[in-house]
Amino acid sequence: MRVLLVEDEARLATALRRGLEAEGHAVDVAVDGPEALWHAEEHRYDVIVLDVMLPGLDGLEVCRRLRAREDWTPVLMLTARDARPDMIAGLDVGADDYVTKPFAFDVLLARLRSLARRQVAERPTVLTCGDLALDPATREVRRGEAVIETTSREFALLEVLLRNQGVVVGKQQVLQAVWGFDFDGDPNVVEVYVGRLRRKVDRPFGRASIETVRGTGYRLRADG
Repeated sequence: MRVLLVEDEARLATALRRGLEAEGHAVDVAVDGPEALWHAEEHRYDVIVLDVMLPGLDGLEVCRRLRAREDWTPVLMLTARDARPDMIAGLDVGADDYVTKPFAFDVLLARLRSLARRQVAERPTVLTCGDLALDPATREVRRGEAVIETTSREFALLEVLLRNQGVVVGKQQVLQAVWGFDFDGDPNVVEVYVGRLRRKVDRPFGRASIETVRGTGYRLRADG
């Protein structure tokens, strides 16, 4: 998943970002309301994790403005333990769920997975391309009946290709979706991970479904 994390408490934002990235998610961080709205307008996210107490614009106003411009990205609100009015207000302005601080990280992950699964119309529960299948909820990859073990990054890369099957996905698009908007490492890491995926989902099965489109990017084909 690609996640927008809106949290002005630096230590918490850093911890959440590291945890989400370790699970294979791409994370962009905004530290105030206006920055959150800018990110949401410029990029597409699977889920927005939105703190209520923010400088500039609070989380309730950010959520209200997102819904006013018909941005229906699932929003998970972060509220204080005793702030019941914030919970109610958040749901009233269009938030999809909430967790109260302090919270266990595995609970946050479960809530995010649940929100991602709700987008049935846009994002099917299981992504398929021929006999290749990826389940975002269980994080399982299969080729026919064979289960394929992948790392978090490999899984995220394959998810991007499956969501865009038949379409050329540029290297920069992959970097932003899998490694995050502000990734400043070696862009050739994409080629390394594409090679790893081919060795797992294609070659053992006599397939060549992941194509390199020279000078453009990569494409997943069902008839590889």
